[in-house]
Amino acid sequence: MSARLIGINHVALEVGDVDDALAWYGRLFEIELRGRSGTPMAFVDMGDQFIALSAGRSLPPDQDRHFGLVVDDKEAVRAALVQEGIHVQGSGSCDFNDPWGNHIQVVDYRDIQFTKAPRVAKAMGIEDLTKTPKAQEELRSRGLS
Repeated sequence: MSARLIGINHVALEVGDVDDALAWYGRLFEIELRGRSGTPMAFVDMGDQFIALSAGRSLPPDQDRHFGLVVDDKEAVRAALVQEGIHVQGSGSCDFNDPWGNHIQVVDYRDIQFTKAPRVAKAMGIEDLTKTPKAQEELRSRGLS
């Protein structure tokens, strides 16, 4: 018997300095600190998930290795990136690299089949976000709606 994949609890990003990373990401996103583990790590809350920022970058930048970060307004992120002078890759997508070489692809919650449980969505203030017809069809076709 094998275990079933059911989600992601967190993503860990290597950064040069945790305080610098918190300030940098804080200019792009509303962030809430879940906690810290000494100086080498900080945990940024995303409702029932989190991002761990870990001091000490050891891997080189990579354009293929990335993760998709779900937000409530992809275009607001794009505007913040442009305002900060950060190169946004692609015209329809919203991909960027942070100063430490982490490749991040920003996706809008409304556009994807990923869903938050109703209680979590309410606590996060996103209960009124409506999925696009394409995302609704993806959810229906998989028996998830």
